[in-house]
Amino acid sequence: MITRLAFLLPALAAMARPAARIKRVELLPVQATTRTVWLFVRLHASGGLSGLGEASDAFGFTRTTKEQAARMENELRALFTLIGGRSPLDIEWFRQQAWPRIQKEGLVVATAFSALEQAMWDLAGQSLGLPVCDLLGGAVRTVMPAYANINRSVTERVPAGFAGAARRAVADGFRAIKLAPFDGYPQGAAATADAVKRHVDNGVASIAAAREEVGADVRVMVDAHSFFTVPQAIEVAARLEPYRLHWYEEPVEPTRTAETLAIRKAIKQPMAGGEMLFALRGFHDLVESRAVSIIMPDVKHCGGLLELTRIAAAAAAQGVDVSPHNPSGPVATAASAQVCSTIANFAILEVQVGEVPWRAEVIDPPEAVVKGSVMLGSGGAGLGVRLREELVRRYAL
Repeated sequence: MITRLAFLLPALAAMARPAARIKRVELLPVQATTRTVWLFVRLHASGGLSGLGEASDAFGFTRTTKEQAARMENELRALFTLIGGRSPLDIEWFRQQAWPRIQKEGLVVATAFSALEQAMWDLAGQSLGLPVCDLLGGAVRTVMPAYANINRSVTERVPAGFAGAARRAVADGFRAIKLAPFDGYPQGAAATADAVKRHVDNGVASIAAAREEVGADVRVMVDAHSFFTVPQAIEVAARLEPYRLHWYEEPVEPTRTAETLAIRKAIKQPMAGGEMLFALRGFHDLVESRAVSIIMPDVKHCGGLLELTRIAAAAAAQGVDVSPHNPSGPVATAASAQVCSTIANFAILEVQVGEVPWRAEVIDPPEAVVKGSVMLGSGGAGLGVRLREELVRRYAL
């Protein structure tokens, strides 16, 4: 009997594996604002299935142009040659095939890979009739605390502008906000001592105004976007102590681990970082040195859902929390929620707010952010969301 069962196991395994095969890829750029373009990726498979991913923000902090979107489409098509005709379950195979190229070519290719990986998980879940979180080990939470990134919604980048955006976020139910008031930091010949002082003073005043507006019970985070030197980062942190920051994010590039650690040892605020780092290897030094208290892998850039779980596990071993970076569209939020529902050391998820009133409606069912938390949803297969074609067409780049 045992011999007969052993003979049958390969056949049974083949029957259990979904028959779906990946057929084609498309990029759907959606113009949210003059600054924000969401790059949605859709993989089509046999049996009428389609899976979603998101490849936004691969080109830095400026608005994605049509030329950049075209480059992303080219990168997606190049990577697609590895998965065309394959099962959506071949995620680890795809990872091992693509890794050498990503490590050589950088962020844009890493983001293209991550979007395709998200879409493969979506297809895999649909093929098996399970939500992605179940494929990752099962959800331990269905409500993910979130903070409101108010930065892109602030057009008047002065204290009153940041205070107003903070007020609106709290009115919407958020108990944590993040701002980046040092954006536009003087560069090159414009970086005179007077210009830098004025800019930093305005940033500090903006944080003070936001804190005064939201009161003592709302968490306030500040993203410095790596504009500072080590001495300046320490000086600014000292000026910000009265405003009781929940964290001080990336005052210098997170790849500069020794400098990041020096800042952490010299200041009182917790530090966070790692928003654009790729793969477990990219986070190794930050985590092992504990240069930050919170790491911020982004499902769009870090290598996708599977890699995010591995990064989180390594961080957990060092007592470091995970707060995924996610100043993104609703597809990336849906993907992030699936993995955040499973990881032990999850802290809080970023949500972009205040840009367009139709944001939640671009997916079906609509994005569910309730009282400052992201809801996992009703447990639909895959990521559990689909694009609303009408809005995608209406706001196409």
